[in-house]
Amino acid sequence: MIVIAHLSDIHIDSGQRSIERTRAVMAYLEGLPYDLDAVLVTGDIADHGLPSEYEEARRLLTSRHPVVVCPGNHDERASFREHLLGHRLAPGPVNQVHHAPGFTLALCDSSVPGKDHGHLDDATLVWLDQVLTEATTPVLVAFHHPPTTLNIPYVDSIRLLDEHPLAELAARHPHLTAFLTGHAHTPAATTFAGRPLLVAPGVVSTARLPWEDRAHPQDHVHLGLPPALAFHVLDADRRLTTHFRSVIV
Repeated sequence: MIVIAHLSDIHIDSGQRSIERTRAVMAYLEGLPYDLDAVLVTGDIADHGLPSEYEEARRLLTSRHPVVVCPGNHDERASFREHLLGHRLAPGPVNQVHHAPGFTLALCDSSVPGKDHGHLDDATLVWLDQVLTEATTPVLVAFHHPPTTLNIPYVDSIRLLDEHPLAELAARHPHLTAFLTGHAHTPAATTFAGRPLLVAPGVVSTARLPWEDRAHPQDHVHLGLPPALAFHVLDADRRLTTHFRSVIV
């Protein structure tokens, strides 16, 4: 059995709130009695893309479990590479692959510099096609922006656009098991290209759903709800199950 913890949207900034909420989630994961196969963080690591924010995030995300991260719309690629990943500066998207016993995590960069919506460029799609072609285990494809509507107007207006090439790519690779995203600041489950699309809750805040509260039409998030995360479980039959957990700060 493979267990992957999935968190998103920690939005580390100069304040203590995002730091304390991220620290609480990581402390919960560190306190688990078993080792996880991976901890996946799907973007918006830094709130302003600053080197100091990534350095703080790097400290907070240090774990006995393998931790893998991809960028979101609040992230800045050069600082993300240098100050979070410790990689040399390079142009283009920050795409990474994590190979582990029994599964592969393909982490795509769906960020568009200077914009809030998402896009997978041609180079990323070619890279992902190669990862899927070479993989011999189930592949979970992770990126920040959901590639379909979630019926939350504000989120849907800045989702992944031009998603059709990704759907066509998925059709060629039956061992693509699921898509894992963040960005929406709410746990959600739907489908895309015939695969599960599983959206992690936000750590820093939780999105208001359109039917929840008419008193706050311009306030898109709850700040009082606890941070949360998802656990994706891949069993011996390659069946994927997802559980959601809130964490006390």
